[in-house]
Amino acid sequence: MKKKIGALLIACAMIGTVAVGFSGCRHAAAPDFEMPEGGFDVNKPVTITFYHSMGANLRNALDEHIAVFEKMYPNITVECTSQGDWDGVRDIIITELQGGNHPNLAYCYADHVADYNVSNAVLSLNDFLADGAYKDVTVPTVLVDVESGEYVDEEGNPSEEPVTVDRPISFTQEEEDMYNPIYFEEGYEFGDGSKMYTLPWAKSTEVIFYNKTFFDDNGLTPPTTWDEMETLCARIKEIDTDPAHVPFGYDSEENWFITMCEQQGSPYTSVSGDKFLFDTAENKEFVTRFKEWKDKGYFITSTLASTGTNTVYTSNLLLDGTLYMSIGSTGGTSYNLDLSGEKVPFEVGIAPVPQLDPEHPKMISQGPSVCIFKDEDPQKVLASWLFVKFMTTNPLYQTQVSMSNGYMPVLKQEIMNELPAYSEWVKKANGSTYLTAQAVKVGMEHESDYFVSPAFHGSSDARDQVGKIMQQVFGGTKTVDQAFKDALAYLNAQFSA
Repeated sequence: MKKKIGALLIACAMIGTVAVGFSGCRHAAAPDFEMPEGGFDVNKPVTITFYHSMGANLRNALDEHIAVFEKMYPNITVECTSQGDWDGVRDIIITELQGGNHPNLAYCYADHVADYNVSNAVLSLNDFLADGAYKDVTVPTVLVDVESGEYVDEEGNPSEEPVTVDRPISFTQEEEDMYNPIYFEEGYEFGDGSKMYTLPWAKSTEVIFYNKTFFDDNGLTPPTTWDEMETLCARIKEIDTDPAHVPFGYDSEENWFITMCEQQGSPYTSVSGDKFLFDTAENKEFVTRFKEWKDKGYFITSTLASTGTNTVYTSNLLLDGTLYMSIGSTGGTSYNLDLSGEKVPFEVGIAPVPQLDPEHPKMISQGPSVCIFKDEDPQKVLASWLFVKFMTTNPLYQTQVSMSNGYMPVLKQEIMNELPAYSEWVKKANGSTYLTAQAVKVGMEHESDYFVSPAFHGSSDARDQVGKIMQQVFGGTKTVDQAFKDALAYLNAQFSA
């Protein structure tokens, strides 16, 4: 078994894996990159910069695999910088682009990429796909076993000296087919359907984390609909009359608003025509309903719980006993497990987010993708591509990311299950020691229910504004009508034709 897994992990993205093709003819697009004569120059030192928003546990796994990558390509140095949160990454890149500077690659959401592309800054990846312009170009690659970090030969056996072979610089079809198509196709979500600007790095969705011990003791079950959520909140307030205790919390008002639009089929945004469509009676209706819940003490959000620069996530409030449910990202599952290094004094359960129509569920797809920025030095572009290719087709790295934080792997399950560490971990899913496995398991069970929003210049601002609508209404600083009116007016003023 060791040799089989070792063979799977040799130079990760460089190997072949049998899988069913899914991408069809989506790749036809004009070339976006001119390959230099001689291709990638392995004799020229090149340094690339990577902006991300990873926490310490994810950075440890990243650093480990960067060391392997740099052993495969000794002339490449990867410099990584955490820019805080998602908005921090987006904002600093937009600022740097305005000043003629930028990283070589970055964590991103699709709407961030749409903003970066106002200045035509992001490289389309079509040329490097399996049927792209550079499918016949090769690159000298040192063979390294990703699991051990040691040199190997072409059969996967240990080697004292580095063994260098020529490998395709682009995806082979087998490598491209490693991806879960649900996540891979998100790279095309930019309106025209032909250019691919991102590859999936790790993915997540939102779920309910809940105090299962409290639920079991009181005969409660997680809500499957928003009507059930309202009834459950009223019941919890009857059981626990302490006004400081709240039935549930929601980390992201933006996600809540967008998810409600998707679940009820109401307008949010569009890539064409009138782009900002959210100012509707039906959207005002659900905001009004949730404001009534807020006034009854049924929920709190991260924004409402935070003060000044002190950010309070609803996972914190779940663990300290303030909340009985927290709706947040599977990518933050580890924060629902430990409190100040102490064992949580109750079992944590995980359930899908409530629905309006359980027969046709909708759950948001989120989590990091990665984009590459154009550069005057083609060697930096090629080094960035090799790095992205290596990291995103690396089953061992995907396993470590999932196990540490609860992200879903972006590779197909049949590939991930080739790694005993991953398959055995998922089998152990529970509400305590293996809570992250439980989150991944629940998330994977609902992959067919995921949705993504349209990405265009202004979609990131639209997301910010609908979040502000919820914050202002819940906080009592604006009426529903005024909050919607102001949000739409701001967007129209910023992005008028």
